[in-house]
Amino acid sequence: MTAMGCIEIVCGSMFSGKTEELLRRVKRAKYARLQVVVFKPKVDDRYDEVKVVTHEGVSTEAVPIASSGEMLSLVGPNVAVVGVDEVQFFDDGVVEVCEELANRGVRVICAGLDQEYRGMPFGPMPRLLAVAEYATKLPAVCVRCGAEASRSQRLDAMEGQLFVGGAAAYEARCRRCLVARAVEP
Repeated sequence: MTAMGCIEIVCGSMFSGKTEELLRRVKRAKYARLQVVVFKPKVDDRYDEVKVVTHEGVSTEAVPIASSGEMLSLVGPNVAVVGVDEVQFFDDGVVEVCEELANRGVRVICAGLDQEYRGMPFGPMPRLLAVAEYATKLPAVCVRCGAEASRSQRLDAMEGQLFVGGAAAYEARCRRCLVARAVEP
């Protein structure tokens, strides 16, 4: 009998601890002597090209990939846990890849932003949340008022969803303190 797979989502705004929680879960799986593979989007090279790194500098080895389709060929038959950081940056095919891995008996843990800088759903995240067995939404702290923050305020005028940045480019904000930008049709 094969193990029961599942999809777990860890989401929230910037600075809510998503990657920290992903790495905590991966660390526990490694302690259990399970074979683990962690993926990250190639586009996210903020802190390291081949590691997933939290804003505080905690890290683990990762495989940088350009598309979700690359994952399937890189997950061997003995892999029990797959971690995916910054899942919002992957193509829509990541949903089917996660489903296929879970159907194989793999525990798939995805971390990423559920909303982009305008407060709209981000990339494949809504579909992933719909098919996941478990979802954890982490709040950050609003830098303006100290309330729980669920939004990511982009600090520069750059347009487009795909903009990888850290503390210099984004702040965590609550609904009240978010400075809304016009939503493109």
